[in-house]
Amino acid sequence: MKKILSILAALSVLVCTAQSAVAQKFGYVDSEYIMGKMPAYAQAQTELNNLSQTWQKEIETQKKDLDKLYRTYQAEEVLLTEPMKKKRQDEILKKEQDTKAYQNKIFGYEGQLFKKRQELTKPVQDQVFEAIEKVAKKKQLAIVFDKSGDLTMLYTNPVHDYTEFVLEELGLASEDRNQTAQKGSVKTVTTPKTPAGDAIPADEEKAGAAPTSRPSARPASRKN
Repeated sequence: MKKILSILAALSVLVCTAQSAVAQKFGYVDSEYIMGKMPAYAQAQTELNNLSQTWQKEIETQKKDLDKLYRTYQAEEVLLTEPMKKKRQDEILKKEQDTKAYQNKIFGYEGQLFKKRQELTKPVQDQVFEAIEKVAKKKQLAIVFDKSGDLTMLYTNPVHDYTEFVLEELGLASEDRNQTAQKGSVKTVTTPKTPAGDAIPADEEKAGAAPTSRPSARPASRKN
């Protein structure tokens, strides 16, 4: 009898747990779409683009100076003594090292561009996360997924899309809410190009590049 009661108690716990799991609500949002609607984010991306272009021009100028230094050395090499050749070679080598070090400082892993991006976009991201948290509490959501994140969502039912509610929380809801988010220059910081044979390591280049734009899927309808 005790054994039967124990089994029944265990089954009761399992049923309650299952019911609780079923009762939990979940939803998803498209954070890229949301940030693409925020003027502060667009302004941050514009500033990052301008900084990236300015820094790239500085690096190109340094490389031109290096090339000029090397060509001058080649043209005068036959007239130089060995000590003079050594001095010129050391100058060229130092110039090359300085240029690469500056390039790495700006566009390398955790370089100036990386830090500036964090400085400019973090306040916007914090705003979005706070709005998502408020919506989750209001709608009693146990889990909120990010459709634009690394999580692969093979199918999404629009009934679970809370993106528009987050936009409303941020005061950004509009009549064109069902239109596809505008991406492109707002989302992109041009990756600096380097001459062949002088490319920075892959991990450094990734750190200096902007997040790749992902296709945006808008909800078919918004819940009441």
